[in-house]
Amino acid sequence: MTQQFLERVREHHARIAREEADRIAAAARLIADCVAGGGLVHVIGPGGHSMLAAEECFYRAGGLVPIDAILDHGFWLGAGAARSTRIERTPGYAKAVLDGYPLRRGEVLMIVNAYGVNAATIDAAAEGRARGLATIGVTSVEHSRSLPRDHPARHPSGRNLFEAVDVYVDTKVPVGDGVLRLPGLEEPVGPISTLNNAFALNALLLEAMALLLARGLMPPIWRSANSPGGDEFNRRYFEEYGTRIRRLL
Repeated sequence: MTQQFLERVREHHARIAREEADRIAAAARLIADCVAGGGLVHVIGPGGHSMLAAEECFYRAGGLVPIDAILDHGFWLGAGAARSTRIERTPGYAKAVLDGYPLRRGEVLMIVNAYGVNAATIDAAAEGRARGLATIGVTSVEHSRSLPRDHPARHPSGRNLFEAVDVYVDTKVPVGDGVLRLPGLEEPVGPISTLNNAFALNALLLEAMALLLARGLMPPIWRSANSPGGDEFNRRYFEEYGTRIRRLL
């Protein structure tokens, strides 16, 4: 099973790299422009496991410094799994969450949700656009299209995340999330959405770093605090961004 899962992961990531290259490049340009202008890239994952995506690229060794992770206990599975589902389906909740973060016109808001249909996801995209931010969606087009317009998980508008943002990257997550079948089990197993989200996010952030370097700009990158000199190296970033990124200090 391990080998089969590895093969499915490789196939998915290869498809993302091959089929989403243009959209990854477009998203990377938005991020590079934002960072070059001194702005923050805000990342929200409106849903239980989707919130992991915001944590993945926040304060990450080898990752961009000006990432603002929008982390909310309402989405957090640790506060209650069923509760998280109810909250992500609540219209207006995402706006209240975003009100607590310093979103500025001209910056970037990345919305990461594998299924791309719930109320918090669609509201976050709409709110980002209304506030003048460039919006990037990381989501599965197949999964969004497969869900009936009247499904209880959907935003009242019936919209999909990939339709509600300036640029989206399709993570190719299949319906049900699982990519393997086991004899005797009805449900697919081997969920892949978190792995695909992380791959897509890191791919477009890496492309943004390369663009900044091509423009003669040095992208601010975290060094691991657990490496020699890490604390000293990172101190400048805490001083520069500590009052701007809500959850950094």
